[in-house]
Amino acid sequence: MSASRAPAAGASAGGSASPPSDWLLRWRQAWERPGLTALDVGCGQGRHVRLLAQAGLQVTGVDRDEQALAGLRGLAHVETVQADIEAGPWPLAGRQFDLVLVTNYLWRPLLPLIKAAVAPGGWLIYETFTDGQQTIGRPSRPEFLLRPGELLSVCDGMRVVGFEDGFIPAGATPTAVNGRYVQRVAAVHERGTDPVSPPQYRLIPLPDPGNRPPLQ
Repeated sequence: MSASRAPAAGASAGGSASPPSDWLLRWRQAWERPGLTALDVGCGQGRHVRLLAQAGLQVTGVDRDEQALAGLRGLAHVETVQADIEAGPWPLAGRQFDLVLVTNYLWRPLLPLIKAAVAPGGWLIYETFTDGQQTIGRPSRPEFLLRPGELLSVCDGMRVVGFEDGFIPAGATPTAVNGRYVQRVAAVHERGTDPVSPPQYRLIPLPDPGNRPPLQ
């Protein structure tokens, strides 16, 4: 795990798997079609790699932690890339994906490369800690916390379908074991506009935790 990556909310010190990001589940329209390709940047032990692979996507998981990646090797539809993406070259130069996912990870020099990895028609789903988190816990260093509205700047030129920047109270979602300040975006690298039949990006509110529909 990189120093730039915070443990997933709800993960234990022993590294047990935590539930998938509710932000990723909300935007399942980005990945609900089998046969798509996905990239999970800083994937850790692969809670999202497994979810997406089970949904029929071809998933590439990148992390510098060889031990974390070991449990993903040999899984169907999964490619693992062990690389220190902060100290070394970007290992996916020239490759693009239908979905690029980043959760609980921030290393600003990589942001242009992450954005460039989104294929035309593809989605960027990004969620990590933001300014304010330093008042209640870790991460607390400014280089690991987004500035207010920063992801909107990252997505300049993309179609922003969803954006949130604020505080999630403890228990509000399955992954919010503790309260946390987060910023998250869902944005599309559109191929172009069609004045006759524009895309219909579904704006579906997140259900209450007690009434959350099962993952199909």
